[in-house]
Order: sequence, then C-alpha cells, then structure tokens
Amino acid sequence: MKKICLLFAAVLLLTASGCGRYVSHYKAIGFAHSNASDSAFMSFYSFDGRMVFKLRCKNGSDGQLRYSAKLESGSAAVYYDDNGTKTALCTVAAGDALESSVGLSEKGTVYVIVETSEPCMNGDFSFAV
Repeated sequence: MKKICLLFAAVLLLTASGCGRYVSHYKAIGFAHSNASDSAFMSFYSFDGRMVFKLRCKNGSDGQLRYSAKLESGSAAVYYDDNGTKTALCTVAAGDALESSVGLSEKGTVYVIVETSEPCMNGDFSFAV
C-alpha cells in the first residue's frame, strides 16, 4: 500500500509540474492559434498573458526563424529559445507592424514565446522555420 501511495504521489507531482520548458497562460477573446512542426500563428481580438509555440528546425531548413507581428493597441515582447537561452526577438507596440527573420544557432526544437505587458487588442503573430 505504501508503494502505491508513493507511486500515485510521484505521478501527481509530475502532472502538476508540467513537462514543458515554457508554459502558456493567458486570457483571450476571439483567439485563434495553430502550432505545426515548422510554423505557428496566433490571431486575436483581445489577449493578455503568455503564449508558447514549439517549432522544429529540421536539417533541410535554411536555419532562419521568420516572423511577422502587428498590434492595434497594447504591447508585447517576443522571445525565442533554440539553445537553452531565452533571447529577445522583438517588441511590438500599439500600431506596429513588422516582418523580419533571425538566424538560429542549431537544428532542433525552437520555442517562441509571446508575452504581453498589458492587454493587447487586434493582434496577429506568425512564425516559421
């Protein structure tokens, strides 16, 4: 019985702590998003919080993370992590619209993190490797 209780406690602890490196948490209205292995997007009427995308940079890709972003109001910071370090990608403020790319240091998993500092309105973000 003691072993079963310990096993149950371990499973409960692992489930509660999550398995991902970064965790999404947000409040949103009119929110659509998708996360495929090599591209992701989010579009919303209202968004406040953090959204995390997990992409795979494969051997056949050009090693670039391409992104675009626009916001009607609010501000958001976008980060990426492709080698264990969370690095600033861009900051998007009210009225901004941008499109660019950045070189990745290695093939494998790339996390893209969108974090708002205040509620944002009418936004579109897209990412591709």
